[in-house]
Amino acid sequence: MSTLPPRVAGWPWWIPRRRTPGLRREEVAVRAGVSADYLARLEQGRDTNPSVAVVDALADALLLTGAPRDHFTMLALISGHEYRCPGAESADEQLTESMRMILRALQPTPAVVVGRRLDVIGWNPAWADFFAPLGLLDEENDKPNLAWYIFMHPAAPRVLRDWPAAADYVAAALNRAKVRWPADDTVREMIEALRRNPGFAERWKPHRLDDHRSGVLTFDHPVHGEIDVPFETLDSDRDQSIVIWLTDRTAAQAPGLRLVESRAVNE
Repeated sequence: MSTLPPRVAGWPWWIPRRRTPGLRREEVAVRAGVSADYLARLEQGRDTNPSVAVVDALADALLLTGAPRDHFTMLALISGHEYRCPGAESADEQLTESMRMILRALQPTPAVVVGRRLDVIGWNPAWADFFAPLGLLDEENDKPNLAWYIFMHPAAPRVLRDWPAAADYVAAALNRAKVRWPADDTVREMIEALRRNPGFAERWKPHRLDDHRSGVLTFDHPVHGEIDVPFETLDSDRDQSIVIWLTDRTAAQAPGLRLVESRAVNE
């Protein structure tokens, strides 16, 4: 049931050593104040309607906090009820005026707005100046997509010096999207298409808890050379996220990095 060590969970030190680490189902049930039979029904999918109180009690029993607790709670409450989730249907993703204003305000810091399945919805001039030479904004791409670029574009493994790290970030982002919008056909179709790629398939773990909203990507940039660029992902209360590339930090180590500011935010 759980890999949580019994001693950490508060059970006596004299519990005998087990062949399999972690709490037994009965022990989790006792800590959560539910019956072992009910917990078994939840595990086996024979009961798909746990109350919020039960889910909280189970999270407490497993000592879950932070992102793992949020992930566990969302999975538990939506299981079997995907099509009842608000906003679960496919979204008509258009750049909102508020996001457009944010992109303008962030200039000259590169920033991009992405949708549920990592479609590139909008960007500011600094972001275009940095990423256009990498092939992400090629004319044949009617709707650029970060995930498709990382796993399918032939330039990605060349320009990303740590391609595995970038691939991990993308897989984690799509996993969050699948959990948050479980009935969105466009998200599901994107994931299924990418699973035909071995690099994505080996990273796709539907219940992984990774939360790569920030990190550093290392580029072998055709214009700026070898540079490391930190990024931060901010989720809005809508269906869009904004990714900010902190090139100001990079510029201190790479004085040659200069991004022009002449063009407007993309329409």
